[in-house]
Amino acid sequence: MKADAFAQLMLLEVQELDSRLDQLRHQLSNMPESIELASLDRKRTEIDERARDSTIRVADLVREQKKADADVEQVKARRKRDQDRIDQGLIKSPKDLERMQHEVVSLDRRISSLEDTELDVMEQLETAQGELDVLTGQLTEIDERIASTLGARDEKAGNVNAQLAKAEVERQEATSGLPEDLVTLYSRLRKQKDGVGAAALRARRCGGCRLELNASDLATIGKAPSNEVLRCEECNRILVRTSESGI
Repeated sequence: MKADAFAQLMLLEVQELDSRLDQLRHQLSNMPESIELASLDRKRTEIDERARDSTIRVADLVREQKKADADVEQVKARRKRDQDRIDQGLIKSPKDLERMQHEVVSLDRRISSLEDTELDVMEQLETAQGELDVLTGQLTEIDERIASTLGARDEKAGNVNAQLAKAEVERQEATSGLPEDLVTLYSRLRKQKDGVGAAALRARRCGGCRLELNASDLATIGKAPSNEVLRCEECNRILVRTSESGI
């Protein structure tokens, strides 16, 4: 393949821009803020699920407490009614009076039992509400961290995207006018060679594989026309001669 020496030197500039673009794209897709956001999102999902379960638990206990309160009030109302009838002397039959008095005692025991249940439910509700309050606080805190991290990531991403746009324009300018077959070969090699398709020959060393060329290869390169596109014998990348090649 033939390409004038200036086009080959421009290919090195294209390679430098491509490497810069690769670095920027890698930076964009591997921002610490993005990794932190993914971790925060997972943590928030876990806490939110626990908060939903806790909310259901609190709601169940609230209903249970209301029922316990109603049960206590209902039995107390019945006991008061019976006691009022006794106190007002409305029970004339001694047998009925004795039965009513036994019922009042029984209702007292029932009230005591229901109040114990009511107290137990209240304690459970207090504990469950406390747990829900903690989870709600954690959600608020994590949402603030997400918002802060998201802002930092977006700001950094904006800067990187601006650099990407600038480098892409510079690359387009650098490739304009280059031989199409040279750019095609370079692009194919870039895919095969970890993003480096063209390398400079400096101080007798290939900038791609970093190996020093032997005397025989250097002699061959020295005799090659300036418009001949050379390839490194070791890594097969396009090898561009420069003023610092040492040949």
